Amino acid sequence: MSSHDLMDAAMQERLLRLENQVRTDKMMVAFVAEFSRGKSELINAIFFADYGRRIMPASAGRTTMCPTELGYDAALPPSLRLLPIETRLQSQGLAEWRLKRDRWIDIPLDIGDAEQVAKSIEKVAQVRHVSVEEARSLGFWHDELPDQNPVVDVQGRVEVPMWRHALINMPHPLLKQGLVILDTPGLNAVGAEPELTVSLIPQAHAVVFILGADTGVTRSDLTIWREHLISSDAGNEARLIVLNKIDTLWDTLSSPGQVQDQLERQCRTSGAMLRVHPDQVVPVSAQKGLVAKITADEALLRASGLPLLEDVLAKNIMGRRQAILRAAITDGVAALRAETGRVINIRRRDLDDQMLELCSLRGKNASVIDSMRHRIEQEQREFEMSSAKIHALRGVHLKLLRDVFHALGATALKVHMAELAESSQQKGLKLGIRKQYAVVFERIRTALNAAQLSATEIQAMLEGTFRQLNAEFGFSLQVPAVPQLGNFALDLVRIEQSQSQYLSVENVLKLAQPEFASRLTRALSMRLRAVLESATNDLDLWSKSATAQLDAQLGERKRSFVRRIEAVDRIQQAAGGLIERITEIEGSEKALTQLDKRLHTLTAQLMALPQISQTETLTLLQGA
Repeated sequence: MSSHDLMDAAMQERLLRLENQVRTDKMMVAFVAEFSRGKSELINAIFFADYGRRIMPASAGRTTMCPTELGYDAALPPSLRLLPIETRLQSQGLAEWRLKRDRWIDIPLDIGDAEQVAKSIEKVAQVRHVSVEEARSLGFWHDELPDQNPVVDVQGRVEVPMWRHALINMPHPLLKQGLVILDTPGLNAVGAEPELTVSLIPQAHAVVFILGADTGVTRSDLTIWREHLISSDAGNEARLIVLNKIDTLWDTLSSPGQVQDQLERQCRTSGAMLRVHPDQVVPVSAQKGLVAKITADEALLRASGLPLLEDVLAKNIMGRRQAILRAAITDGVAALRAETGRVINIRRRDLDDQMLELCSLRGKNASVIDSMRHRIEQEQREFEMSSAKIHALRGVHLKLLRDVFHALGATALKVHMAELAESSQQKGLKLGIRKQYAVVFERIRTALNAAQLSATEIQAMLEGTFRQLNAEFGFSLQVPAVPQLGNFALDLVRIEQSQSQYLSVENVLKLAQPEFASRLTRALSMRLRAVLESATNDLDLWSKSATAQLDAQLGERKRSFVRRIEAVDRIQQAAGGLIERITEIEGSEKALTQLDKRLHTLTAQLMALPQISQTETLTLLQGA
């Protein structure tokens, strides 16, 4: 497109965004469980068996002490990055700390050395022993909730994680494909980090919730599910329940049929308690599956149930990411093709007009040719005058759009949240905080609705201008459909629901602590800001798409005037110029037809890319 002068700045930005989405869009899967459910062992079995050993720490007791993300960024070397727990004493949220690389402890990973990788990653299990007062300031001790507090040792100290968050960058085949694994700590640690439950887990595309096959759904499991994982979406389709440690039911005193009956009963009971479809409950033995992969024991691997879980992950998660990206490619390329087609049609129409003009000059004298030149110049002047009016209308359009951006910007959000932020820093019970949260969400919903109305008004104004230009100059301008901000309103609903778990009577004592309430407010602010920025980006790209069409067709018409005047000048200077120019136009029309066919071929190829099969995805899961 660039080589044929068909690429304008707005279209280039759209293509770059599309390419960036395909290259970098992540599919996050959160692995969530109470302590000692075998969560880290399951991650080892699925992703790291080809190392021939455990990579994630998976010994008895508490292993994952801080939230850990596994992903891959080609711009960074393989590494483990750790954020010190002390950062919780400062006002910045986790999203802000991600941008401050110098505050993280960076440990290089030698991906060819399994021992070095495993030893380095063991650091996510490191703990510190601190006083009760320090634990309280870090958010791990609540005087009003003694049952949730860690055990005090003989020295009067308690155990807390050494790290607030961990990022593992590894070039695993599936991580390179865009998968991100979020390994979360248990109930107490999950509840202590509002940003984890308000932002990271709700934004995960899928959640793998791990239970013990020997225990089923315990009280603490049910608390995690109800407070942090239950979804308002019909059926909770993005929730997968893994009943781990089925090997504990392999009783030599029971027949295989009895063991299977017991396992199926446990699956049905767990599914019923969590209100999910039975197909979403998958029984596995992560430990036996890992051993089977390392020892190449096919029979043990089948018995572990791990292949079935990998099949579900491949189909429901990676397949889902493919569908999202394929839809984005199809929509983006189709829009590109339509806009480019309009520019080509303008060029073709200009060539037809020039051909009619030149054919009418056959056998005419110099005065007729000179008169035609003056007429083209007059048309050019009139067009330039119209262009000035068009630019004035664009100025109005951009002013209206700037007002929309301001209403959705960071400054407006800060104003919306000012009262809530102030009250969160006060000590004591915050009995009216639920109402304040409701006010914040209502204000932002109002801002989104106002932005939608403004965008619709801008579209109506552009449609009127485009109709006039199409009639006056033969353009084929078409205003793109206004972005529907209703999707962002749904995001607000989800955020409000995830936030509401902290506003219940059970959490009123936690909210009484200014540090916890402030962390909760900051986490909410970052999440809302991300939603509003996404809405603003959509509106900005829509506006650029509309004005880019106008710029492209105005530019084509200006170039057409220049070519027409040049053609008349050449005809005046040489007797053979007329025939030569007609021949050139005929050649240009043929080249334009070939260009159109070539663009159709290229865009059709992009929209018909072969889909990665489920077998290929399973191969990636198995680390081949």
